[in-house]
Amino acid sequence: MDTLYEIMEKLLPVSWVEYNFMKNALLAIIIITPLFGILGTLVINNRMAFFSDALGHSALTGIAAGTLFGISDINISMILYAVLFALLLNYINRRKTLSTDTVISVFSSFSMAIGLMILSRGGNFSRYSSLLVGDILSITTGEIGLLCIIFVITILYWFRCFNRLNSVGVNASLARSKNINSRLMEDSFSILIAIIVMLSIKWVGILIINALLILPAAAGRNIASNMREYHLFSVLIAVFSGISGLILSYYLGTATGPTVVIIASIIFFITFFLRPSKDK
Repeated sequence: MDTLYEIMEKLLPVSWVEYNFMKNALLAIIIITPLFGILGTLVINNRMAFFSDALGHSALTGIAAGTLFGISDINISMILYAVLFALLLNYINRRKTLSTDTVISVFSSFSMAIGLMILSRGGNFSRYSSLLVGDILSITTGEIGLLCIIFVITILYWFRCFNRLNSVGVNASLARSKNINSRLMEDSFSILIAIIVMLSIKWVGILIINALLILPAAAGRNIASNMREYHLFSVLIAVFSGISGLILSYYLGTATGPTVVIIASIIFFITFFLRPSKDK
C-alpha cells in the first residue's frame, strides 16, 4: 500500500496521502467498492434493485427503534431491523398477493415515515442528518478491520453460494427441481445485503448507497459478453469510481459519496451508449 501512496503522490499535484484520515478512507474504499461491485451483479440479476434501495431507507427506522429500546450502538439497531425487514419482505413477497415493486414500495414508505417521525421529535433529526450522505473520511482503523472481516465473509459466501443464487435468479422453479433451497438462498442473500448496507451507510450515506450498489454492476453489464467479464468489469468500475471519487472530492471540497456516485453514473452512461455498437 505504501507503493500505491508513493505513485499517487507523484501523479497528483498535492500530497493528500500525508493525511491519516485520507489513508483510512482510501483503504475503506478499496475494501467496500469490490464488495458492492460483486454483490451488485446478483442484485441486478435477481431484480432486487428496488429491494436494496428500500433496505437503505429502512436504516432510519432501525435507528429510531434503537433509540426507543435504548440500544446505544446504532449499527446494531440498524442491522437487527434491516434483517427483520428483509425477511418479512421476502415472506410477504412469496405469497404473491401483490406485485413485488408494490410490496417493496409500501414497506419502504411506511418504514421510512415511521423512522422520520420518531427521529424528528423535538427537532432532533439534525443529529442524524450526516447519515444521509455519509462521511468516509471519518472511518477509523477499527472500523476498517471490521470491513476486512465482512469482506472475507462475503467472498466465502460468494464462492459457496453463487451458482445456486444465480440459478434461483434465472428460474426459481428450475432451481427447486435441482434440489436448491430457493427460500434459503433468497433469505441468506437478503440478510447479507442487509448487513453490508447497514454497516456501510455511515460512510456512504442513506440517499446514495443503493446507487453505489447498482451503478457499477449496471455499467459492467452494458459491456460484458459473459458472466466472468460481468463480474470483472463491475468490480473494476466500482473500485475506479471509489478511488477517483475520493481523490476528486478532496480537491473539489465535496462530499465523497455523491462524488463517487457521479463518476459511476458517468461511466454507466458511457457504457450504455457504447453498447449498441458492440451489439451490432
